[in-house]
Amino acid sequence: MNNELLYQLALTRIPGIGDVHTKTLVKTCGSASAVFQTPRRQLEKIEGIGAAKASAIKKFSDFASCEAEISFIEKYRIKTIFINDEAYPKRLLHCYDGPALLFYRGTADLNQSKIISIVGTRNNSAYGKQVCEELINGLKNSGALIVSGLAFGIDTIAHKAALKNNLETVAVVGHGLDRIYPEQNKTLAKQMAESGGILTDFCSGTNPDRQNFPKRNRIVAGICDAIVVIESAIKGGSIITAELADSYNKDVFAIPGRTTDTKSEGCNYLIRSNKASLITGASNLLEMMNWNTAPSKPRHIQRSLFSSLNEQEKRVASILAGKESCSIDELYLESGLSTTETANTLLMLEMQGVIQAIPGKMYRLA
Repeated sequence: MNNELLYQLALTRIPGIGDVHTKTLVKTCGSASAVFQTPRRQLEKIEGIGAAKASAIKKFSDFASCEAEISFIEKYRIKTIFINDEAYPKRLLHCYDGPALLFYRGTADLNQSKIISIVGTRNNSAYGKQVCEELINGLKNSGALIVSGLAFGIDTIAHKAALKNNLETVAVVGHGLDRIYPEQNKTLAKQMAESGGILTDFCSGTNPDRQNFPKRNRIVAGICDAIVVIESAIKGGSIITAELADSYNKDVFAIPGRTTDTKSEGCNYLIRSNKASLITGASNLLEMMNWNTAPSKPRHIQRSLFSSLNEQEKRVASILAGKESCSIDELYLESGLSTTETANTLLMLEMQGVIQAIPGKMYRLA
């Protein structure tokens, strides 16, 4: 029995202790098991916990259900990825509500250098299918990982097109890994597990209920570098996912459509309201993400040029000095600064002419 996994599962099952509080507890105490070993009075003092949540932690006793889940995990060789594991998707660390624990069946690296999420309507038109297939065909030499939600329509088209073009593809699902929804995609899911993967933060026995999909969508939005919307109604779930991605500081793109077509109404809205950049194909996407240029050697700038910078500015500039370019998420993780400090430091460095912003929300030394 994996003792640490037992406590990781237990944390996700305590009423009132969601992903945000779990991450705070683990960061403060050091591990999931340490949370349960910490005295109640110390737990109460942790930010956001208080007496009620500390009491819920101490009263938790349903370890039998956690042991049953571990048996399922071991039987079907499912990988569990906790918030402090090396394999945890680094891009999700920047999302305040990112899942504390993930269940994964697959082979793809969830920390690949290029990850694109593709979302859209379940009731696509012939135009939507064509655009989606052509987009992914144009990405076949990019080495990008394609992420979607395994739903009917654009999701399924994206997954199938990725496999056809020898690109790895991962489905984020809104249920446990003891089932596949929709059932018609079981064969597709099996192929993806061998050349990509199936990912969820729901334990076994969880049905694909309506309320699960917004929770699922935050992973689709947070795990990528860029998200592409291909056909969506104005109130479609894809629009919510795109707006989530924008709030996570991801690059959002949309395929335009006819003004009279309700299936393109959502995409046109995102473009019109400046919530998404207009693209018509893979070449646009690769150019705007700065992914179509050959990498050059990292710059090795003289340290003396940093003499006029403060300590935070020196820290960020030093990270960039050893790389061709870097995203704000990477700088946030590597610098140890808060998100606000990272953003402010980047602004000051840009104003001083030390760094410059480049397409794809990336930064490099000027």
